Amino acid sequence: MFKLKENKTNVKTEMIAGITTFFTMVYIIVVNPVILADAGVPFEQVFSATIISAVVGTLWMGLFANYPIAIAPGMGLNAYFAYTVVGTNNISYETAFAAVFIAGIIFVILSLTPFREKLIEAIPETLKHGITAGIGLFIAFIGLRLTGIITSHPSNLVGLGDLHSPSALLALTGLAVTLILMVLKFNGALFTGMVITGFIAFLTGQLSFEQGFVSLPSLPDGLIVANPIAALGEVISHSLYAVVFSFILVTIFDTTGTMIGVAHQAGLMKGNTMPRAKQALLSDSIATAVGSMFGTSPTTAYIESSSGVAAGGRTGLTSLTVAVLFILAAFFSPLVGAVSGLSAITAPALIIVGSLMMGSIAHVRWDELDEAFPAFLIILSMPLTSSIATGIALGFISYPLLKVVKGKWREVHPLLYIFAVLFFYQLAFLPH
Repeated sequence: MFKLKENKTNVKTEMIAGITTFFTMVYIIVVNPVILADAGVPFEQVFSATIISAVVGTLWMGLFANYPIAIAPGMGLNAYFAYTVVGTNNISYETAFAAVFIAGIIFVILSLTPFREKLIEAIPETLKHGITAGIGLFIAFIGLRLTGIITSHPSNLVGLGDLHSPSALLALTGLAVTLILMVLKFNGALFTGMVITGFIAFLTGQLSFEQGFVSLPSLPDGLIVANPIAALGEVISHSLYAVVFSFILVTIFDTTGTMIGVAHQAGLMKGNTMPRAKQALLSDSIATAVGSMFGTSPTTAYIESSSGVAAGGRTGLTSLTVAVLFILAAFFSPLVGAVSGLSAITAPALIIVGSLMMGSIAHVRWDELDEAFPAFLIILSMPLTSSIATGIALGFISYPLLKVVKGKWREVHPLLYIFAVLFFYQLAFLPH
């Protein structure tokens, strides 16, 4: 089924690779509930929904696409959901999940057609790299803010917080420990760093486990989105078209880029094509639709899958192993809940993941202003406006404009002009 011999691997290697991938990305079951809690979503609901979506997407990837790539709710997308969609638009999280569901359904349809591949080809590399780096900077900023390392300032908007506070000290200690582990190339450094930071918090009295460690999974709100027609009605009545569009746009770029990168690293690419691409692309879109029904933000392919590939993972058996481990993690919600209540434990992961995503700026052609400035605008505006959608919009508007001024309008794909108009309409006439 997994064609182990054909891919020059074995069961032991695949399982070790799966364990490696799981421990590098399991932080999401802690961090995702923390971020979505700011939107008012119950912790238990997000915890279970995160695992359900991860299991659905990763199983699909493993069983149908046979790739060693894991799927789970995306960092950045959860922040956009909590702080922009719900926070700025003043809508309930139930309504916001309706928008995610509609985006997921459209995403599934796009994944079944050649449109998604053509769409990816139309977007300039500069903008793709700018989006990734901008989201990374935004995530790191959130991590610094949650722990009080950075606080609001009356004249400069932000300033350095009290580094002597217990939260800041714990976060800085956890950051140092995790960075040391990562520099030493320790497998599962992010997760291990969180464990060590949590242990320090326990010893210093900042962390307690009054509810125990193990419990049965639960969904306090049940099925949040059950009726597709009602979900569409919510989107229309609250004019959430730009939100749906933004979810689709960000997820398309994030997921496809990650899949191609990991597949290339594993030697699974055939020239410039990705075998079984349709099944692979379906994994995150189906997981997004299913996850929204239970209560989590859009899913994406995880770049941490590259750690499993580095450990020898080459087939879907790696992904199957990851999915099984996520199922087991569902029975430890009290432990995860206690940890998530202390932001200093999870903040180092946010900061470091943000720094890893910032690596994309190295691929921007900084010596060409018409290429560099749109990427710079995206990277700068995402953290400053606390809006991923706004950053994307500004980049997609400025890029074709600069190309037209420079007389290079023929180099811009026609779809990009359509995106520029849509984003201009979003900024000028829709809530953002």
